[in-house]
Amino acid sequence: MSFLTTDLCDANAELVRVAQPMFAIYGGRKRFCGEIATIKVHEDNVLVRDALSQPGKGKVLVVDGGGSLRCALMGDLIAALAVQNGWEGVVIYGCIRDSVAIGALDIGVRALNTHPLKSRKKGAGDTNLVVTFAGVDFVPGEFLYADEDGIIVSRQALKLTAAN
Repeated sequence: MSFLTTDLCDANAELVRVAQPMFAIYGGRKRFCGEIATIKVHEDNVLVRDALSQPGKGKVLVVDGGGSLRCALMGDLIAALAVQNGWEGVVIYGCIRDSVAIGALDIGVRALNTHPLKSRKKGAGDTNLVVTFAGVDFVPGEFLYADEDGIIVSRQALKLTAAN
């Protein structure tokens, strides 16, 4: 079902937290929502690949990359894994690469920017913890909604209505 974050905010003002507007839209799916799963890494995308290699139906992966603009944490091959495994979307507080190819995939992707350099491959980082950026705490098990107007988070699933 379609939704608008503006309508969700209007109907659920006391339930939602709104991320600061700093993310660009990259994936082929402009609107997406799902249960939050989290990863915290620094210029290393092994855990991102590992997570998106797992089943993700109904989930959104939120990656705290520390806001680094020095390399990409996801490219087209990892994004294709996410599609194959049913993920709804990925929000990266960092960069992606292969943006044209990712734009052709049926997945929602938000990131700070693009960068042609791939990340390190050491496997360092943490999973399934509260991560904070863009003025919002992203808590595993809570819900994220993203569309052309922004990203919102709620402790509970929100009732979706048809978008205008």
